[in-house]
Amino acid sequence: MGVLALIKKFIVWIIVAVIVIVFFGTGVYQVGPSEIALIKTFGKYSHSTGPGIHFHLPYPFQSHVIVDVETIRKEEIGFRTIERYGKVAYKSVPEESLMLTGDGNIVSVEVAVQYKVKDPVKFAFNIINGSNLVRFTTESVLRERIAERNIDDVLTVERDKIAMETAELVQKILDEYDSGILISKVYMQEVAPPDEVVQAFDDVNNAKQDRERYINEANKYANDIIPKAQGQAEQILREAEAYAKQKVLEAEGETQRFLSVLKEYELAPDITMQRLKIEKLQKVFSETKNIFVFDSSGTLKFLNINELFGGDTK
Repeated sequence: MGVLALIKKFIVWIIVAVIVIVFFGTGVYQVGPSEIALIKTFGKYSHSTGPGIHFHLPYPFQSHVIVDVETIRKEEIGFRTIERYGKVAYKSVPEESLMLTGDGNIVSVEVAVQYKVKDPVKFAFNIINGSNLVRFTTESVLRERIAERNIDDVLTVERDKIAMETAELVQKILDEYDSGILISKVYMQEVAPPDEVVQAFDDVNNAKQDRERYINEANKYANDIIPKAQGQAEQILREAEAYAKQKVLEAEGETQRFLSVLKEYELAPDITMQRLKIEKLQKVFSETKNIFVFDSSGTLKFLNINELFGGDTK
């Protein structure tokens, strides 16, 4: 009986030792390179510890919460990433992706949000589920941003602006919640019309492209023909100006000649008149080869001007 009692006592001590070891073992914990451990004393946060193996008082005196503060986290809105047989695939989630634009159209938007923990204490103790908070807040803000724009802007020039506005507003809301979350970036991965209206939307886009092409061709033709017309108009204007100047100079020359003749006429009327008549006859005769005259007897005579002036008889 003595040996049996010793064995029982030994077993009891072993059990007690195991219990003590397990009890104190609950205070041993390890923190990864990208993590921070938040120590709670009687359920209230007291201090933090960095990467490595640490020890705190066993539960219920102290406990710890480990938070990854370096890893970039991602939330997907409108789609989900699925791994099948080692390959990555994407599954659309219409109830999240379909959104209403400001002009009453429906657009499918797939967005990825990247974020990290900037304040582990707030992240661990102020909010319950950080991923859901980021997801629902981003989706709400994104729907509001898209509802302020028409479908053409959402699909083209406003995509990047919508993403930036969404990231800024989501960050502001999360800060108001004291969430301890930092939004890194909002990616609008795919923005497209719903599958049911893709064909109609493509037809509209093709019509718009045709319109732009016709406008560009018309502008090209106008840019080609207008300078030519302007050049021709400028040439005609210059020719008209030159002709006008020529006629003015000729008129001025005729005026000066007339005035000089008038001056000579005033000095010697008879002589000037005779000279003018002779000059006129010379001009008339110089342009005429043959002259027919009637003498006093009524006989028709032929005069060769070239012979009279000693010119060519041919």
